[in-house]
Amino acid sequence: MKQIYPPSITGNGFAAGGSVLDHKFGQGEPYTLGVEEEYMLLDGETFDLVQHIDTVLAAVAGHELEDRINAELMQSVLEIATPICRNAADVDAELRRLRRYVTCVAQEKGLRVGSAGTHPFSLFERQRITARDRYRNLVDQLQYVARRELIFGMHVHVAVDDAEKAIQVVNGLLADLAALLALSGSSPFWRGEPTGLSSSRQMVFAAFPRSGPPPRFRDYADYAEVVGQLEKTGCIADYTHIWWDVRLHPKWGTVEIRICDAVTRVEDAVALAAYCQALVKHYCERYERGEQIPSYHRILTTENKWLAARYGLEAPVMDLATGRRNRVPVAQLVRRTLREIEPHARELGSDRELEGVRDILSRGNGSDRQLRIFNANRDIVEVVREIADATEVAAEPATA
Repeated sequence: MKQIYPPSITGNGFAAGGSVLDHKFGQGEPYTLGVEEEYMLLDGETFDLVQHIDTVLAAVAGHELEDRINAELMQSVLEIATPICRNAADVDAELRRLRRYVTCVAQEKGLRVGSAGTHPFSLFERQRITARDRYRNLVDQLQYVARRELIFGMHVHVAVDDAEKAIQVVNGLLADLAALLALSGSSPFWRGEPTGLSSSRQMVFAAFPRSGPPPRFRDYADYAEVVGQLEKTGCIADYTHIWWDVRLHPKWGTVEIRICDAVTRVEDAVALAAYCQALVKHYCERYERGEQIPSYHRILTTENKWLAARYGLEAPVMDLATGRRNRVPVAQLVRRTLREIEPHARELGSDRELEGVRDILSRGNGSDRQLRIFNANRDIVEVVREIADATEVAAEPATA
């Protein structure tokens, strides 16, 4: 991943290959944000994926945003990363600036840019692996599992000021994974066919080792021991080869929420960032008050995640917090969570952007929109064209 935080936060003090106990929690301002998005590089006429990441990177060389734009596993994927943001309004400005710039660069080369969890019809067999040792090694290790990973995600980093607190925040967030996936689901197609899933991306990525919801850890030492064993035995090069839905990022001092599909509308991305930021603050303050943060068995959180991947915002999930025997719509849990975290969003200056979550609930997620477009004419290319149009329109400055 391209580094989000500048050297002043991630520089000296975290030795490469050193103990995972080394960390940067508490060395930056708490609750600051960083967002990464993965975009599709599209042919301007056919809307198929194209292998032109090197063309784009050459075009951005020397620009002030060069360090915010990077390659990914496949040459048809472009990743952007925001700088540190204090609140969701900052995220909005930075994402619009980055989307606007990469859209202009792509159009100058006859390309388009799109943001969604999967490309509706392109085939992974036709994609080329990026010519970097990290990605070649990954394919060498994972083989077909890596070659099939033609998916696009959105990751949200939220800074936490204490390692023990961060562990408990991750434990608490396990119950929120289904809601985040339902809100962000934008991958109903795979290889040109509707899958019946709101997030096909999750089903593809589930084949990766060390993915899915993380185990619950007692404390930071427990986490460090487990990850350290994987590193010392050579199973992984470092903890970034653990691809859980939510994980610690000790080098940056953040909790990284990785469950979300890449979303088409920039407003949705900003709303999800605000939701994540307020959730982290909510769990941090519960920890600071000495309250026990509830956490649930991985079987239960994984089941809810599956239901969200399958049904999106209509998912009938288990209400783990109350232990009710009947299932409830995931949208009902999102509304309850919003009531709990809205005061935190106001304190963070992200309350206006958090309202975007209610907008998603009212109009549906990205998968709902893609399916409406497809069902009108059964034209899969039209779906991708609409994704590109909405991604690029979303790059325009926000209206007052």
